[in-house]
Amino acid sequence: MNHNVSPYVRNHETTRTIKNRITALLSVGTALFAVFGGMPCADAVGFLPNQMIVSTVPPNGDVNPYGVAFVPQGFPNGGSLKAGDILVSNFNNSMNLQGTGTTIMRVSASGAVSTFFAGPPHPGGTSGLGLSTALAVLQNGFVIVGNVPSTDGTFATVTPGSLLVINKNGHLVSTISGPNINGPWDMTILDEGNQAVAFVSNVLAGTVVRLNLNVAPNGVTVANQTVIASGYQHRGDPAAFVVGPTGLVYDPSHDVLFVASTEDNAVFAVQNAATRTSGGTGTVIYTDAVHLHGPLAMAQAPNGDLLVSNSDVINSDPNQPSEIVEFTKQGQFVKQLNVDPAQGGSFGLAVNVNGGTAFFAAVDDNTATLTIWKIPLEELIPPF
Repeated sequence: MNHNVSPYVRNHETTRTIKNRITALLSVGTALFAVFGGMPCADAVGFLPNQMIVSTVPPNGDVNPYGVAFVPQGFPNGGSLKAGDILVSNFNNSMNLQGTGTTIMRVSASGAVSTFFAGPPHPGGTSGLGLSTALAVLQNGFVIVGNVPSTDGTFATVTPGSLLVINKNGHLVSTISGPNINGPWDMTILDEGNQAVAFVSNVLAGTVVRLNLNVAPNGVTVANQTVIASGYQHRGDPAAFVVGPTGLVYDPSHDVLFVASTEDNAVFAVQNAATRTSGGTGTVIYTDAVHLHGPLAMAQAPNGDLLVSNSDVINSDPNQPSEIVEFTKQGQFVKQLNVDPAQGGSFGLAVNVNGGTAFFAAVDDNTATLTIWKIPLEELIPPF
């Protein structure tokens, strides 16, 4: 989404935001993102969990952070990344033109921020790549990111884009494209080492494609691509650039892919996702006119619930700006948390559990920042 972005880290929050986050904390046993608090003093152990906010603006001035991904345990040494790092992809350039960002930022466990990848301008013009929410890290040492480029920052010049395959040193090694890749907007991956299955939502086509990948030491290749879901509403939008199917979560134990469709204002369940060979939207599992305002990126919490960010482009509510919503897979609303007091700030989010600690990271693309919450799982308290 196109915002007047200021590259700074906010050091205060509105009273309403604070009240919302404290309310969320009281039910932390049922909501991962119900984690709020400041960094503890060096000489004291605080009650509130850790929270860290960092800027995602690189030296070239890119803004509008979209994708968020954790570097998994077991990621190979010897490159620019370490397990536990967080990557953030930028969609806009320094002039805030949509579909022109070229950078992926690395945030270390200590909060140090650096540029992991700086892509070249798109061949179609003088603009950049437009790196989307389709961002994932493979355990064998590669990063995959989608791009949905525009030559002038508007939907009028958008092109289908591709998936970029980047090695652990931040170098582009190959691209994945083809007739089934049409605006790769978000992605989730079942990573099995030498093989992986990537599910990619295509915002320009209203589809989801399954990519069966072979992962070798020197790169990633596609064994086959299959459109497994289709029929989601999609369109260009003057404020949000484009709206359509976005967030994806795959449940391997039940072979179900959950799809958050912005324009449909609903979350769907697609059965037999690993083997199906035809389209259709799947079954609506969550539609909520009170709490859903154009769902975007999606992740799964450790308790099995789904977390989805709201675009505020659909069914907008000025009293619920930039919300992240938690709900069960049976479609029951649990909690919500806003990341910015203004609308349109929430987009990419990711969850990582390492040992006994849960991490939740979410961008605020109004301020071009990433917030990271950290909580020991054994300290989760039951809901009141």
